[in-house]
Amino acid sequence: MEKKHPPSKPRNHLSAACLPAPVHSSSSSIESKYNIAGSHGSNHAGSSGTASNAAADLASLFECPVCFDYVLPPILQCQNGHLVCAACRHKLTCCPSCRGPIGNIRNLAMEKVATTVFFPCKYCQNGCKQQLMHTEKADHEELCEFRPYSCPCPGAQCKWFGSLDQVMPHLMAIHKSITTLQGEDIVFLATDINLPGAVDWVMMQSCFGHHFMLVLEKQEKVDGHQQFYAIVQLIGSRKQAENFIYRLELNGNRRRLTWEATPRSILEGVTQL
Repeated sequence: MEKKHPPSKPRNHLSAACLPAPVHSSSSSIESKYNIAGSHGSNHAGSSGTASNAAADLASLFECPVCFDYVLPPILQCQNGHLVCAACRHKLTCCPSCRGPIGNIRNLAMEKVATTVFFPCKYCQNGCKQQLMHTEKADHEELCEFRPYSCPCPGAQCKWFGSLDQVMPHLMAIHKSITTLQGEDIVFLATDINLPGAVDWVMMQSCFGHHFMLVLEKQEKVDGHQQFYAIVQLIGSRKQAENFIYRLELNGNRRRLTWEATPRSILEGVTQL
């Protein structure tokens, strides 16, 4: 939804509008699939529970005795057959299980078994239910919505980490200089744009039951030219961000620049632009 502003004297400002993205028709097929599964679920409750326990027992064979994460291919063992994950191996001088030499013996049998095992996400205790092949695990955990979120405030050098539902309370308590505006259409007026060096302007937009962070960043290049970057981030997961579209409009000196895109999740960060 876009709101037109009455004409006024020329000034530089950034207008941001957040729109809900259209719902795709594929949801009906997903609903049908779940209905079919529900109609037959009672017949296989016992067998599915047994299979789930067996899969968990098999995955537990790959647990690292040091960090309790999973030992994934390439898998190396000590001379007595004990496994340690790659992250812990280079920190050890002997096997933590038998105190023998750490060794560099490939365990090809366990590597083959690993290709058939589904491993839980490392953030399963935070609520993630994903079961992943070892080739998918690292990529999923990099962007898992249940992983701890860092403070999204740019330029603040804040070291805070916490869950998604703690992000807004953190911003309101610690970064009180950030202004929050209500509504689908807001005007973001950036002042002091000629300050030397890199500068960030941050504003929160609250609409559709969600909070969005609008970031305007100025960088100075080695040749003395200034470049401005703008982005809208949802205080939420990537999946939630896909439900919205934002429109940025930059006005100044009788010129207008408009950009429309899907917001990014704060999990992706401004530095990944």
